Amino acid sequence: MNVQPPSGDQQFRRPESVLIVIHTDGAEFLLLERRRPAGFWQSVTGSLEWGEFADAAARREVVEETGITQGVLVNLQWTQVYEILPAFGKKYAPGITRNLEHAFSLRLPRRVAVTLSESEHVQFCWTSGLEAVAKASSNTNRAVIESLRLESAH
Repeated sequence: MNVQPPSGDQQFRRPESVLIVIHTDGAEFLLLERRRPAGFWQSVTGSLEWGEFADAAARREVVEETGITQGVLVNLQWTQVYEILPAFGKKYAPGITRNLEHAFSLRLPRRVAVTLSESEHVQFCWTSGLEAVAKASSNTNRAVIESLRLESAH
């Protein structure tokens, strides 16, 4: 885990992030549409700040992006590496092309009010697991939703 920035890289985003799939006991999943790129649907995501641990980043990102302060947050102990989309590449140090993502779930008894971060997202929806898998824009997001969907079916 790269907790401290390489010398001089503090102005760049840390290439390590969290993905938090928010879902209800009734198997509904929350998806958010990003402001940029338009039409990009995802669960809550965000980069770890330099010096921050994944669990703290997950809690922070959920509150920042949705306003949700309740529920059971679980570190799924699942990490994935993905290629950084060109649209996001300028935020990382030169030569950084991959990101390490830590997966979490946040389980709620039922839907709760969502307050979007208007600078990041334009809308949200609660949807079934199958619809969430089909709608999520990233492969890593779809994989985590599918795993949680199958787990809740048992």
